[in-house]
Amino acid sequence: MGERGAARRSMMAELHKFLFEGLPVRGMVVRLTDAWQEILRRRAGEDGANVYPEAVRDLLGEMTAAATLMQASIKFNGALVLQVFGDGPVKLAVVEVQHDLALRATAKVVGEVAEAASLSEMLNVHNQGRCTITLDPKTRFPGQQPYQSMVPLYGDQREKLERLSDVLGHYMLQSEQLDTTLVLAADDKVAAGLLIQRLPVEGEGNLAGSMVSRANEDQIGHDEDYNRISLLAASLKREELLTLDVDTILRRLFWQEKVQRLQTLDGADGPRFHCSCSAERVRGMIRGLGVEEAESILEERGHIEVGCEFCGRQYRFDAVDAAQIFAGRSELPPGSSVVQ
Repeated sequence: MGERGAARRSMMAELHKFLFEGLPVRGMVVRLTDAWQEILRRRAGEDGANVYPEAVRDLLGEMTAAATLMQASIKFNGALVLQVFGDGPVKLAVVEVQHDLALRATAKVVGEVAEAASLSEMLNVHNQGRCTITLDPKTRFPGQQPYQSMVPLYGDQREKLERLSDVLGHYMLQSEQLDTTLVLAADDKVAAGLLIQRLPVEGEGNLAGSMVSRANEDQIGHDEDYNRISLLAASLKREELLTLDVDTILRRLFWQEKVQRLQTLDGADGPRFHCSCSAERVRGMIRGLGVEEAESILEERGHIEVGCEFCGRQYRFDAVDAAQIFAGRSELPPGSSVVQ
């Protein structure tokens, strides 16, 4: 690959899977570059006036990397939604990753956030913060609801957790009975993560992903191979995760281990920004408001305008559009507009 091709690849989001030969341990590394920068660009807007505070940006980047790793690890045919919310100035941060690794992310901030604010200062001032993971199937059976699991932003002794990786490790122990180590980092260019996970089978059986809950629970904290590799992974520094290529990271951390590289997902097959908002969804939301509420907004403003919090796209509907929405017509009328 020439220099131009190498440079292009270095700007492409990528996810690498690997396992440790003969050991019940697997791993993944994700580096979100162009996808993460697109999320930040859309948030900032054309004039760059709406950038996230640095601490919020880094938290959302870590969440985006973590959600991508978790979706890739479970191979769920639907959307994985990772959310944190609480009683601080960051009211909500949410990441959605589809089964094909298309992703989007956003955060709602109300109030001032210090440049070096901790997780608890942003979300868990009075220990009311929560983290939820929702699995929403692509195709649902009649009456089927998304699966959702929730954990607090504190540990077993109600101590405040200050790292998202600790919160998610706690979640994996509670919900999956699997030892999991996460190292996460983000800045304005890269959102990256390393996941190491113990599996209940050895060698190539890891690829099957089979698990027995009781066996998993009995093995928590007792697998020496996982514990050794976890310690090595935890030694990875933030700067290394953000700046080093994946080959260098794996070589530095696990040079004494037999690492079997599996697939690398990038480009059209890898993590990438995509927003699933649409004019039809917004029309459905307006229907949900009801005729009276819609007419009240139109009387006050002359139009109904809805902006997507994920991608910044603006949808505008006038009185004619609204009448056609409530009349049941689904096509986009000539008078309506979608502002990119």
